Amino acid sequence: MRILVVEDEPRISRFLTSGLQAEGFVVDAVSDGESALAWVSRNEIEFVILDLALPGMNGLEVLERLKVEYPDLSVLILSARRDIATKLEGLRGGACDYMVKPFSFDELVERIRIHQRARAATDAGAEVLQVGGLVLDTRSHRVDGGEGPIVLTGLEFRLLEYLMRNRGRTISRQRLLSAVWGYSHQPNTNVVDVSMRRLRGKIGQDRIETVRSAGYRLSE
Repeated sequence: MRILVVEDEPRISRFLTSGLQAEGFVVDAVSDGESALAWVSRNEIEFVILDLALPGMNGLEVLERLKVEYPDLSVLILSARRDIATKLEGLRGGACDYMVKPFSFDELVERIRIHQRARAATDAGAEVLQVGGLVLDTRSHRVDGGEGPIVLTGLEFRLLEYLMRNRGRTISRQRLLSAVWGYSHQPNTNVVDVSMRRLRGKIGQDRIETVRSAGYRLSE
């Protein structure tokens, strides 16, 4: 996915750019609305992270122009403005999401990936994920390990799907809690470890690695 960051604060722009690149996204950055419109017109941008307090044309005006010219473009507003009226104006103006500064970078990445998956599901209807000999069908909710179907609970299916979409990457327990269980902060729970143990018992112990003090990784 190619993302455009529209942010006039250099420190935040650099942080977003480097962080998102580390997550595997292609990232461009501009500092004002006119540049954002010009950049989108010349490049295949799939997702925009948009500040509201921009020099010249403000973020809501940029959003309006973008949605008129590119109605299918996903725009996430990232702003220090937290009042409900502004949030509603942004969402009603076509933004797919709204986050308030200061923000959690991990949460931002998860929200981007949620929209990425939703768009992929809409475009493709169904999706089949494959890692090695492990195959997961998102429409039928079927999993095959190479020797026949594997029966998973709904939670185990979501956990495996998330690991497969992030194959080869080490995923922290906190990120798994947020993405699969929807917990924002549960430092003392062992629900991830328990569920991971059950999932390993069904798909094979060697498919999921434990990365000490870091999390879990699905092996290629």
